[in-house]
Amino acid sequence: MLFMNDQDRLYMGRALELAILGRGKTSPNPMVGAVVVKDGQVAGEGYHQKAGSPHAEIIALDNAGEKARGATLYVNLEPCSHYGRTGPCANAVVEAGISRVVIAMADPNPLVCGRGISYLEQRNVEVRTGVLEDEALLLNEVFIKYITTGSPFVVLKAAMSLDGKIAARTGDSRWVTGPEARSRVHVLRSLYDVVLVGINTVLADDPLLTVRLPGEKRKNPVRIVVDSLARTPVNSLVLSQLAEAPTIIATTGRAGAQKIARLKEAGAEVLVVPGDGPRVDLKWLMAELARREITSVMIEGGGEINASALESGLVDKIIWFIAPKIVGGRLSPGPVGGPGITLMAEARQIENLTVTQFGYDICLEGYLK
Repeated sequence: MLFMNDQDRLYMGRALELAILGRGKTSPNPMVGAVVVKDGQVAGEGYHQKAGSPHAEIIALDNAGEKARGATLYVNLEPCSHYGRTGPCANAVVEAGISRVVIAMADPNPLVCGRGISYLEQRNVEVRTGVLEDEALLLNEVFIKYITTGSPFVVLKAAMSLDGKIAARTGDSRWVTGPEARSRVHVLRSLYDVVLVGINTVLADDPLLTVRLPGEKRKNPVRIVVDSLARTPVNSLVLSQLAEAPTIIATTGRAGAQKIARLKEAGAEVLVVPGDGPRVDLKWLMAELARREITSVMIEGGGEINASALESGLVDKIIWFIAPKIVGGRLSPGPVGGPGITLMAEARQIENLTVTQFGYDICLEGYLK
């Protein structure tokens, strides 16, 4: 049994490695890898490449062919048992003659949620679950949040100096971090469905918000500008470079029909968020994005949009770059604006923290408690 456990962990690790190959490409589906093992040898493997394409199990079974009969299938997520964009994988597993299935985690999708496991067991397929479950949960944190809550997974990314500044007192912010950290941000953009900024960032920095990595071609995220008064300039990069990626301007009825029409003429999609408040209702916006099957959002703005997202309780994860430089200045802005808290006991705690170095800069990643 100990030997079997070691083998199960080994091949599940391979399934997870395969699943990672789909990172940033499978939304709104999860990342899934699968390995078919027969007589101690890998007979077939595969991973889910994009929504609408064959699932990992189907690819692995096809690669294995007749060797799948009597073999063990390793997969990091419970095989589906329902018809979605593709047919149910659990049926295909049984039809291929797989005798044993090892699963890292149950599918949190209410349409599956144990039904795939039950389907296999009822047809005399041996099933083992929970192998490298923690790793599997972390890998698909975006999908789990989206499918269980109906809301996108929200990452707040910020970059600041050692003394907590995101720009000089003049507003100049190029560059807080070094080239290695900035390259990492481009990778991050490719992993999430949406990059969101506030209007102040557009006015101050005129960012392009696309993925630019030398020698690499990765998908660009949808760009969203939160702009309650529709002040986005029509010659800004997010509008003048629409061939790179679509841009949505989230505004309010206070903007006025003329300004909204001007942005539409420039090629943007204008989303008028309901409500009487002076700001765009971020909770409503996230619900609308989820309705569109947008599963993840990276906020890459300034202090005010960061504060609004935190105050709304929307942020799941922070990615915080700290550059070893001192800016100074009481008027130099910090990464979180807004009114702030009145007592230190009210501060939001970050847990499960990891620390990575990119060049001279430090990157902290963690989750809002």
